[in-house]
Amino acid sequence: MQFRFLEYFIALAEERHFARAAARCHVTQPTLSAGIANLETRLGKRLVQRDRRFVGLTAEGEAILSHARRLVAGHDEMRLAVDAAGSLRGEMRLGCIPAAMPYVGRFMGALASAFPDLRVAIRQLTSDHIVRGLAGFELDAGLTYLDAEPAGGMIATPLYSERYCLAVHPGSLLAAADEVTLAQAVCEPLCLLHQGMQNRRILDAHLARLKVQATPVATADSYIALLSIVARGGLNSIVTDSHADFIAPATGVRLIPISDLPESNRVGLLVGALEPMPPVARAALTVAHGLTIA
Repeated sequence: MQFRFLEYFIALAEERHFARAAARCHVTQPTLSAGIANLETRLGKRLVQRDRRFVGLTAEGEAILSHARRLVAGHDEMRLAVDAAGSLRGEMRLGCIPAAMPYVGRFMGALASAFPDLRVAIRQLTSDHIVRGLAGFELDAGLTYLDAEPAGGMIATPLYSERYCLAVHPGSLLAAADEVTLAQAVCEPLCLLHQGMQNRRILDAHLARLKVQATPVATADSYIALLSIVARGGLNSIVTDSHADFIAPATGVRLIPISDLPESNRVGLLVGALEPMPPVARAALTVAHGLTIA
């Protein structure tokens, strides 16, 4: 069986569109369709529902998808293991939660220094998508929270800890405060991450513990969006201190410590606990260990 046919099948399953899948695989649409048809013939099963366009995967297609990803990942890892005898080449697929995006530069700097020929594709994802991506061989490593939602079958390396702060706009009544309580923080209109984000779920647990209610005017899945709303939209927000270095003084935005939220959130690197460990995952783990020691 040609691994290329499996790659066509995976691309179609993820893109859900023949033309986009073909473009992703750098082939024509007829070539992609013929490859998937060849795969179906070899397996003796219909994998894709078609009606002049992609409709969905059949039950058999859904059943083999994770196995196809594992086979392709194993094939790629074998090639990388051969290359790793010299300089590690290929691409690292790195998932990153929004809160950890400011740390990506530091991680990339250390990675480029240790493995200059390795390319990196970074995707902003929620913590549960990162865990599923690692388990499904769609990601090689992830920067995510380590405490709230532990994942089995993973190796975790802590990198740093973050704390919640109140981001206030220049016109806020709290703009001159040195610190605030969580109850004070929610007294002015807020924008927050939406409840599908793990950082918001952690914050909601703190709100419930302190019997404080927050009703945001706006929600987003990006800290950049929240800080933009604070700077230009007249709302406050509860964010992490990890973005402090990226707030321009001209915006007038201040980050104020929240006195009754002393708990910190640990952020670190996750990789799958596989033996043998794929070279790219091992490279990520090596870099994370170096950053931890530093």
